[in-house]
Amino acid sequence: MKTHIELKNDSQICQMRKAGLAVAAIHEAIADALRPGVTTKDMDDVAASVLEAHGARSNFLGYYGYPAHICVSVNEEIVHGIPGSRVLEPGDIVSFDCGAVIDGWHGDACFTAVLPGGDQDRHAQREELSARTREAMWRGIAALATGSRVGDVGRAIDDYVESLEEPVPGIVEEYVGHGIGTAMHMDPDVPNYRTRSRGEKLCPGMVLCVEPMLTAGNQENVTREDEWTVVTLDGSDACHWEHEVAIHEGGIWVLTARDGGMAGLAPFGITPVPLNED
Repeated sequence: MKTHIELKNDSQICQMRKAGLAVAAIHEAIADALRPGVTTKDMDDVAASVLEAHGARSNFLGYYGYPAHICVSVNEEIVHGIPGSRVLEPGDIVSFDCGAVIDGWHGDACFTAVLPGGDQDRHAQREELSARTREAMWRGIAALATGSRVGDVGRAIDDYVESLEEPVPGIVEEYVGHGIGTAMHMDPDVPNYRTRSRGEKLCPGMVLCVEPMLTAGNQENVTREDEWTVVTLDGSDACHWEHEVAIHEGGIWVLTARDGGMAGLAPFGITPVPLNED
């Protein structure tokens, strides 16, 4: 199937940065409010308040009927967890997938946190899973600067995961990264694993979401009866990290990171290149 990739000029990328910073603000507010005893709906309310403060709307709410502002996925939930009355417990691993739309341009990013407390060994395992998933994401983002094809992102993530000592996480293959711009999900797909196809050629004007999802056990998954929440089939923990990245003539710029990706890309010798936002 032929893809249609929406290429953005520098001015449009700067517009997308506004939505990206709104998403970063949601992440920061959630991290500040997160503690054992809060509900997943409480976190959705935090997101709604930040969106309002930024003059933004959620690109999740109403998307194919999705009923909340953000997705909150806990423990064995991989993605698309619906916020509600669930109370977060000490030691839970929780992924917060958040989005914003400002003036028609979309932002989308996810972070994972492990709540304090709980069993020490389990807590350490969950922290390690989150750290590995975050590292996989940054390696995929670095490939946007050093690679030539979209497939280089998945190859970088796959190579990293395969290099890990046991237990090696599972890479969820059913859900991948994507293009983004005037819609939340656009061409091209950005796989988180090695594929036969090298994918589309990377070029200035692309804005892509890199979002590996790793599991502590098998990556096989099912969708619950709510028709949204995806969980691991074996009940193992899952983790999800995501950033939105622009490619332009001068380099790459992580639109949903407050520092543009400076800290995350530094270990790879890559310096993000912000555009003039004036």
